[in-house]
Amino acid sequence: MLTKLDSVEARFNEVNEELCDPSVTSDIQKYTALMKELKTLTPIVEKYREYKNLSDTIEGDLQILDDSSSDDDLREMAKMELEESKEARDNTLEELKILLLPKDPNDDRNVIIEIRAGAGGEESALFAGVLFRMYSMYAANRGWQIEIINENSTELGGYKEIAFSVSGEGAYSRFKFESGVHRVQRVPETESQGRIQTSTATVAVLPEADEVDVDIDPADIRIDVFRSSGAGGQKVNKTSSAIRVTHIPTGIVIECQDERSQFQNKDKALALLYSRLLDIEQQKQAESISGERKAQVGTGDRSERIRTYNFPQGRVSDHRINLTLYRIEEICNGDLDELIDALITADTAEKLKAQNS
Repeated sequence: MLTKLDSVEARFNEVNEELCDPSVTSDIQKYTALMKELKTLTPIVEKYREYKNLSDTIEGDLQILDDSSSDDDLREMAKMELEESKEARDNTLEELKILLLPKDPNDDRNVIIEIRAGAGGEESALFAGVLFRMYSMYAANRGWQIEIINENSTELGGYKEIAFSVSGEGAYSRFKFESGVHRVQRVPETESQGRIQTSTATVAVLPEADEVDVDIDPADIRIDVFRSSGAGGQKVNKTSSAIRVTHIPTGIVIECQDERSQFQNKDKALALLYSRLLDIEQQKQAESISGERKAQVGTGDRSERIRTYNFPQGRVSDHRINLTLYRIEEICNGDLDELIDALITADTAEKLKAQNS
């Protein structure tokens, strides 16, 4: 591991030298790529240098303790410092192991989230609306931008389905564990007997893809234009600007009618198509690497029940890590950091375990 860290530090120095070259600073594309690489290398190198400084301190303290001419006070100070430095170095080494774990290449991407009502009829659609509001508030708290791609709303204010993008640094790294079936247990507003009903909604989280990530033959795409429709009143555009994109080889169909411009709807629909196709490719790759699948919190399978929101008991339970929090109101208002941090910690622990074995 130390040999690898030496290589990382050497590359860090090389990148810094290249960034001082005038020919590089004038090349925006190369300069941007190097700055991105530097951002990735910096925390590793800073932690490694901290590790080396602690190792030097330990070596100096050992020399003092081995020197019979050292006075008692100096030896006592060296002994105390040695114990503290050893503990600090051990902790730093564990942090370095985490920093050297393979980074998810999608972590820095923007994200596209699709929420679909599941079992439970209108109550399921209302729950899909709760999830959309929760994610919207979480994104707003982090200063990220949300843009609706497509929505199919119900008369009571829920969603049969809604797709939206979240733009912001690290969006995918925070949202990626939300894929799966979310279950709600509560008394529906339409329930006169006060009985608790269980409903579900499915969440799919996709890294936003660039055109260069996915090769699509234009002949494989059919684009149809139709008139917008829905329960939105003035909200829905009645001109023939809605777009339906069909990817013939996979049968994926995407509709977008949220914008008044046919071109904007087309761009949004194609963006979602690229992300879905990228997701399919990445799922295939992940399934071919069984060890990587085992080193994840859950499989990301959209049929997997990952979380229950129990309103009568005021609790949210994440079944993948056996975590229950009794603060459902705050969570539904976008306070997701405790949940997400716990999932990231568990995922990191699983990957370390897999790496060590």
